[in-house]
Amino acid sequence: MTQKNWHWQEKRNQKAFLALEDGTIYRGHSIGSEIDKTGEIVFNTGMTGYQEILSDPSYCGQFVTMTYPEIGSTGINSADMESRGLFLNGLIIHELNQSANWRSEQSLPEFLKENKIPAIAGIDTRALTTTLRTEGTMKGFLCVSGTITEADAITNAKNWEGLDGQDYASKVSCDDTYRWDVKCSSNDYWGLSDKLPKADLNIVAYDFGIKYNILRNLRICGMDVTVVPAKTTSEDVLKLKPDGVFYSNGPADPAAVSYAIDNARQLIGKVPVMGICLGHQLLGLACGGETYRLKFGHHGCNHPVKDLTTEKIEITSQNHNFAIDAATCNLDNLEITHINLNDNTIEGIQHEKEPMFAVQYHPESGPGPHDPQYLFHRFRDLIKNA
Repeated sequence: MTQKNWHWQEKRNQKAFLALEDGTIYRGHSIGSEIDKTGEIVFNTGMTGYQEILSDPSYCGQFVTMTYPEIGSTGINSADMESRGLFLNGLIIHELNQSANWRSEQSLPEFLKENKIPAIAGIDTRALTTTLRTEGTMKGFLCVSGTITEADAITNAKNWEGLDGQDYASKVSCDDTYRWDVKCSSNDYWGLSDKLPKADLNIVAYDFGIKYNILRNLRICGMDVTVVPAKTTSEDVLKLKPDGVFYSNGPADPAAVSYAIDNARQLIGKVPVMGICLGHQLLGLACGGETYRLKFGHHGCNHPVKDLTTEKIEITSQNHNFAIDAATCNLDNLEITHINLNDNTIEGIQHEKEPMFAVQYHPESGPGPHDPQYLFHRFRDLIKNA
């Protein structure tokens, strides 16, 4: 990006606006692809890690608002991708910085344009975040083409179907079964490839929007992982003779992913199971619980969670808009193992009779703290003990 792109005149010539379903308009300038889109607006409180956030498939259907005011200084590099591409609907930031990092391979605007993702900068993200916290998550329309009126944009936002009742896991899942990183590339393990243990456990991981860091952490714990598409039947999974099955993170409404819930019911009790995020919700539904939408979700790298089995407090990375309803959990089958210390929502469950546990947050970080990475070792122990 040349220096002239940072002049105010250049920004004024890239007019863009964000329309909320309640009629609010935020005006700024375009920094991404010249494509107009609708989406659900959420905010992420992470101070860094925007590339990992952008490449997390769990944001499919959403506009991500970064609450940290300065974004872009670390640029983009191929090593920090968390999936095969970008699935979010758009990015919202306050101020775009030029990339100035030795690992940077391209600028954030170049990356967004290459992946056909619209983005807006120059708006008051503090005001937008306050609105979302007060009123709840909203639908929006991001206009960067200059061809849509504000009135029509508001109408488009109101009329969009939203994410409730929508199966987005099948939209972001892989098309074919594959084995994860058989050659153990050094770029994938932060220079630790020579120290990886022997992969003596065979794991099947459902891809509902799985992140690469989850797969890396499973491999670090000695697991050879085969990744399967979201709609793979439980019968086909069991034919692979797994030592354990993993239910991944993913986007949108868990109750809409009915096939995954049915498969979980068939797998629990036949093989040890672990779940993260959407996988946690799906396993909770399979055990008779129900889910509900949070007011504005949990998105960030600083959420405090208490592990009730150890009494320890973890700072966690989170990204979800739905949660398991504690009132619907059959405590004869499920034990609540973790709670969120901000709002007391369920952050972890385990089956009372079968080898199964799940957490709502992201122990693989990417981005975020490493406090909960012990959970991958807990999965290994669960398999060994089972």
